[in-house]
Amino acid sequence: MSMAQDMSVTLRLPTRTLYEGRAERITAVASDGAFGILPNHVDFVTALVPSVFTLRLADGSEVIFGLDEGLLVKKGHDVDVVALRGVRGDDLSTLKDTVTASFIQMDEDERQARSALSRLEANMVRRFAELQRPIL
Repeated sequence: MSMAQDMSVTLRLPTRTLYEGRAERITAVASDGAFGILPNHVDFVTALVPSVFTLRLADGSEVIFGLDEGLLVKKGHDVDVVALRGVRGDDLSTLKDTVTASFIQMDEDERQARSALSRLEANMVRRFAELQRPIL
């Protein structure tokens, strides 16, 4: 493998791609603690815990994300991250509020979806029960 100055990073959520671009450094948090990745780091896979995920770009700026549980895979100069939920923040001071607002809305949407699915299942069971009744 050749020596590289940056990595290709893709951050995916179940419904969309949150980030796709190049980064010089990554910091993340796994169950055993925080870690950093540079472009020529050894390949590995790790589970991520809910935490702050940061990327340092070539121009020296940082991009920060609030992530829920996820998985990070580094292979060669490509890093793929998948997370259950995630939001991009402007800075650390506002990230907590952004995460809280977004995750609360996601939880409410998930609750409504589960409720609708439960009603559909109950209706289907009721209709199957009606089909099994003998017609008099």
